Amino acid sequence: MKTLEDFNFEDKKALIRVDFNVPLDAEFKVTDTSRIDAAKPTILKVLEDGGSAVLMSHLGRPKGQRNADLSLKHICNAVSDSIGVQVKFVEDCVGEKVDEAYASLQSGEILLLENLRFYDEETTGDAAFAEQLSNYGDVYVNDAFGTAHRAHASTTIVANYFEGNKCFGYLLAKEIKAIERVMQTGEKPVTAILGGAKVSSKITIIENILDKVDHLIIGGGMTYTFIKAQGGQVGDSICEDDKMELALDILKQAKEKGVEVHIPVDVLAADDFDNNAKTQVVAVDSIPEGWQGLDAGPQTLHNFKEVILKSKTILWNGPVGVFEMESFAKGTIAIGNAIDEATQNGAFSLVGGGDSVAAVKQFGFEDKVSYVSTGGGAMLESLEGKTLPGIAAILG
Repeated sequence: MKTLEDFNFEDKKALIRVDFNVPLDAEFKVTDTSRIDAAKPTILKVLEDGGSAVLMSHLGRPKGQRNADLSLKHICNAVSDSIGVQVKFVEDCVGEKVDEAYASLQSGEILLLENLRFYDEETTGDAAFAEQLSNYGDVYVNDAFGTAHRAHASTTIVANYFEGNKCFGYLLAKEIKAIERVMQTGEKPVTAILGGAKVSSKITIIENILDKVDHLIIGGGMTYTFIKAQGGQVGDSICEDDKMELALDILKQAKEKGVEVHIPVDVLAADDFDNNAKTQVVAVDSIPEGWQGLDAGPQTLHNFKEVILKSKTILWNGPVGVFEMESFAKGTIAIGNAIDEATQNGAFSLVGGGDSVAAVKQFGFEDKVSYVSTGGGAMLESLEGKTLPGIAAILG
């Protein structure tokens, strides 16, 4: 696996695919710079070697149309502030303007190209477009885990034009190693905590990780499909009736593989999907009609904590309650606290997937777990056992 450490960038120009798909406010100011900050070590390595960096990224979904609101010029100042070097910007990502800007780029300088997705050719993985991009670097560096599951021109196809001169950036290398540590080399016991609303969105992950984990904790809305499948009363809780057979099959597979499955025993139920609804703690299989489970109950959280604290490797994907509402956030916070404690005791903890990452940020657990993945869809596809095109392109 070639990384930045395999290259000296002195007098070289690095074409770096970064993931600067960051949120902007109404004044086009970046409201969360974590993706920019995450790319900083890779960019600095190139500059400190005596090279220059050409950065390419997408922003939003302009669908092949130029859209001033989604121009990467809006993020120039945020990138300059993060890296500590004034970033140059060019209002295109291929063509004459870029050729000129590239030709005049000096060692120690950074050039940011315009939004790749202003061109349909980016998302269709067009080879001619990728070849044009390949003119803007001596070495290709992919540091964008968030788009590694897409076979786009800048994430996958462009690598074909850098035989022997392509590598992973620090961020992408860390992501690969973190997932490997959970899925292949992790110290046992290995525990996966899967939450979120639907069994259907997690089925391929569950099936893939059953051979790798010792404990599977199921939380969130998925719970009620499992409980109803076993004959429980779930009231008005979210439930995928057409996935009940699947839930029973997962439990059967887990038993055959010696995996302990931990499902909530009690829940905080509410009479409405509202932060100010009436609530009561009830047994998970006896939720009254007109009530719905919106968070894990106290006994459940006690049980889950015991499992987490005896784990040496932990994967957390998905909240265990409707954490966006304060009344139903206690369960997700309690899981975060338990993982924090286990991590302090020497466990390796990986958090990934959009909602769990949002929860970790919201409740201040970012620095209390071993690793927070930057890629939502890419992380999920990795856990499903798929080879991501952006990773395969570097390895190939």
